[in-house]
Amino acid sequence: MDTTYLPYALLAMGAYTFVSPLMRIATTGPDAIPSDVAVIVSNTLLVSMAVGIVWYTGQGFTSHLGSPKLLHVLAAGVFLGIGILALYRALSLGPVSVVTPIFATFLVFSSLIGVVLLGESFSARKALGIAFAVASVYLVSGA
Repeated sequence: MDTTYLPYALLAMGAYTFVSPLMRIATTGPDAIPSDVAVIVSNTLLVSMAVGIVWYTGQGFTSHLGSPKLLHVLAAGVFLGIGILALYRALSLGPVSVVTPIFATFLVFSSLIGVVLLGESFSARKALGIAFAVASVYLVSGA
């Protein structure tokens, strides 16, 4: 089985660990940055980094704009925008220890979409993992 994706998944998990706490600090208290401004600043950095990687690796950009899969990318972008705007706003209003577990429930729903709509395998182990994830979110985000 090809597992070349694992280091990237672990890197993503490690990096994303710091997003919610840093945004909570940035969007609350004295000199707080409005959550919508924080979205613009942090995502401008994200886009700049992505442009640098595309340029460095020579992947091109315009050659992919005619792909029939571009609609999927655009739809994902809409959902990403909604999700990040809502996450940053929630972090500016509530505790990281509640907001982040609720937000992280997207992992459960994404997994279910993978199984139901994309035909990915489903097993008792995955079902148990999803059940534990839901229970964990409930336990961690409770008052």
